[in-house]
Amino acid sequence: MERKVAIIDTLGAHGGAFHFYTFGQSMGLINSGCDVSIYTNNETLDPEISKLRFFSFYKNIFASKSRIVNGLQWILGSIQSIVHARFSGVSIFHFHIFYTNILVFFNLLLVKLLFGKVVLTIHDVSSFSNNKNSILTSNLVYKLADLLLTHNQFSRDEIVKKNTQLKNNIYIIPHGNYVPFINVQANKIKSRKYLNLPTDKTILLFFGMIKKVKGLDILLLSFKKVLEKNPNTVLLIAGKPWKNDFTVYQQIINKNNLSGDVILHTRFIPHADVEHYYCASDLVVLPYKKIYQSGVLMMTLSYERPALVSNLPPLKEVLIDNENGFLFKSEDVNDLVKKLNLILSDKNNLKRVQKNGRILINDKFSWDEIGILTKKAYQTL
Repeated sequence: MERKVAIIDTLGAHGGAFHFYTFGQSMGLINSGCDVSIYTNNETLDPEISKLRFFSFYKNIFASKSRIVNGLQWILGSIQSIVHARFSGVSIFHFHIFYTNILVFFNLLLVKLLFGKVVLTIHDVSSFSNNKNSILTSNLVYKLADLLLTHNQFSRDEIVKKNTQLKNNIYIIPHGNYVPFINVQANKIKSRKYLNLPTDKTILLFFGMIKKVKGLDILLLSFKKVLEKNPNTVLLIAGKPWKNDFTVYQQIINKNNLSGDVILHTRFIPHADVEHYYCASDLVVLPYKKIYQSGVLMMTLSYERPALVSNLPPLKEVLIDNENGFLFKSEDVNDLVKKLNLILSDKNNLKRVQKNGRILINDKFSWDEIGILTKKAYQTL
């Protein structure tokens, strides 16, 4: 018998590329024999995936400057989505959690009142702000769920540390790749010309939302030293600063006279341009200080780019150093300098690692495999 599943994705296309995650998840579940519907916002277009039911009951939930207005729109969309799904025979409601608040709690409570099963994929175990209210809300939300899914052992262990009673209720499902949604038409030269980048230099890419935990300060301090041995290298920073504040990083750039070697595209990068940033780069550097999972790393490997990442536990569960990626000691400027110099000195090895990364993303992180694992988790309900 097919399991009827509703994926509730309030973020959708508003969150950059996250809708591709839920589309991939849907494909994998459908291929494993589940009946799947997606409920999302009106910024997200129907992917027209075979057998997928698509609904956009969340209307204009990010449109107003008033949080109250957006919140009321959000609640209305949730009531319409969850009630519609339940009366359509859906028994499993699958949510994706990056943070928790009263609106998330409302969704789960509504499902429980309608006698549905709640499944949560926990992308970020807790807020990086260590807000006490957020931690309290997370605990309540986790306890309401019938099933919790994390992307790695590290995230699972973090939840169990705070909620030991949940240990038998958590399954590890890897973060899937973006390969089905990528159609790379560009090459390196074409992309560099499109973005008005130098065609004769080695380009290091930092990509994604710029937050304190992403470690851009570490990369900038390291890059100053890397230039001593690799003067024909530039650092491309592409992404929107959190709360539009780039002050700290600009001060580092100015203090170290890096303005001629750092290219700033500090803005939201539309999806149509994303492939050009990856295609233009020679190496993607993700110097994170704290992370539970990385969609940017999955995107990097999906675009067949080599990645250098900090050796945080969640990232070590994905990459093997000098095999399918590169690792350096987190927050260690000198080790990052050493690793970058080593990588840039051996282009043949870089190509070998890049090739292995391509194999990894297709074999271990395919949506068909993830669909099978997720369905097995559903069967425990």
